[in-house]
Amino acid sequence: MSNSFFSVPKPVNEPVLDYRKGSTERAEVLTTYKEMFSSPITVPLYIGAEKVVTKKRANMAPPHDHKHSLGTYSLADKSHVEKAIAAALNAKSDWENMSFEHRASVFLKAADLISGPYRAKINASTMLAQSKNIFQAEIDAACEFADFLRFGVKFAADIYAQQPIQGDGVVNRLEYRALEGFVYAVTPFNFTAIAGNICAAPALMGNVIVWKPSDHQMFSAKVIMDIFEEAGVPDGVINLVSGDPVMISDVVLEHPKFAGLHFTGSTEVFKNLWTQIGNNLSSYQNYPRVVGETGGKDFIFAHHTADIPTVITAITRGGYEFQGQKCSAASRIYLPKSIADKILDGVVENIKSFTIGSPEDMNNFITAVIHEGSFDKLAHYIDQAKKDKDVEVLTGGTYDKSTGYFVHPTLLKTTNPHYITMETELFGPVVTVYVYEDSECEATLDLVNTTSEYGLTGAIIAQDRKFIEDASKKLRHAAGNFYINDKPSGAVVGQQPFGGSRASGTNDKAGSALNLLRWVSPRLIKETLVPATDYRYPCMD
Repeated sequence: MSNSFFSVPKPVNEPVLDYRKGSTERAEVLTTYKEMFSSPITVPLYIGAEKVVTKKRANMAPPHDHKHSLGTYSLADKSHVEKAIAAALNAKSDWENMSFEHRASVFLKAADLISGPYRAKINASTMLAQSKNIFQAEIDAACEFADFLRFGVKFAADIYAQQPIQGDGVVNRLEYRALEGFVYAVTPFNFTAIAGNICAAPALMGNVIVWKPSDHQMFSAKVIMDIFEEAGVPDGVINLVSGDPVMISDVVLEHPKFAGLHFTGSTEVFKNLWTQIGNNLSSYQNYPRVVGETGGKDFIFAHHTADIPTVITAITRGGYEFQGQKCSAASRIYLPKSIADKILDGVVENIKSFTIGSPEDMNNFITAVIHEGSFDKLAHYIDQAKKDKDVEVLTGGTYDKSTGYFVHPTLLKTTNPHYITMETELFGPVVTVYVYEDSECEATLDLVNTTSEYGLTGAIIAQDRKFIEDASKKLRHAAGNFYINDKPSGAVVGQQPFGGSRASGTNDKAGSALNLLRWVSPRLIKETLVPATDYRYPCMD
């Protein structure tokens, strides 16, 4: 038991390295990339102290070079999932009873490993597994991941410090208990940092985890587990199982000790899991916490007073960074007719300047989409756009999967604000523009607010302050992260807590104390110093 109040380090956002030609970090990450590319690995299941390599395994390949094998990852059966749950519950008592300063030190060490000796490795693995260029890998796998952990420790300390007021003759205190049971973490392919944080955030608060990563992030998921192990996360606190997601979820959600779901992924999967949890509610020891961030159909709305180069850059970066595979990516654009042509000309010029290929070539702005299913889906929508009369392909519209899953960044212009690509989340480098009459600005804002089922991110670009205020109010529920004169992506931990509502999730704001609060169950303790010894009230004298 600690006899002191632990003061946590003040977190500062991890600086983003430049990777300029001739820099040490550029040489190091390229060397690491080549070594990892040519050294196939086997990713085991992590069950307590065991690293289980199963006979049944699946292949891992870079999306930009899908004929090359990075190795294999193990596929769990039902017994493995049951053992992972048992291992988590076995580790629970020691972990949740460990003093906060020691749990905090584990994750602070993990942050220093990420930003230090593992930086090149976690970036290179993200470039290989998820086909991110070095800048996208750096801001995700190195910087955001380290930020999640460092800021998480500070946010946790702030939560623990929130205590009730004291009364006469009594001492009141709040104890922030871990949830009773285990947390199920389900993570997406697109952000290494999100995968790590979805496990780490509940664990920091004393919970134990069963983690199901995306099949398409397994290569970098192993690096996350290597980091957690070296940082001192005890065996069984975070258990990794991979394989059939339906089977794994069925086993997890049937267990009476299931205490919470921490999820980022598709909207339909999240809805199905929540339905399953609801159907099983009577079998659980407690009401499970459900925290999820799902999809987005994110917008940029430009006013006629907008600065044209700002709009061009916002569309270019917001729509096409990481091939549009961000839940925050700008995919529906609203432009006033008076300046639309100048903006579109600028975006087309930018797209035509993109170089496309492997992330090993650091001049490439665009690499591959994640897998063949995504490629085929995007190709279908592009082909349909070429046929439809109410949409025009301004640039792009080509694709090739002979070597990697390369979809050329595509810009569509539609006369129908409800055209399918204005409403459907594509998760790829396809952006659709609708041009409105300047006089219909207010009506078009209503369109922005009502077109999509999602409410994740959005941006308005204008120099008219009255419009900025009015639009911000009108679009209050259209985006959980709302940007003014910027692209609607690139949230930074501690600065822009991330999440949206409507069909985009529970809006529990990753990268803030709000998320951590979901992983504790407070207990109020009242101690009376001099207890009453007579039941009678003074008025009864």
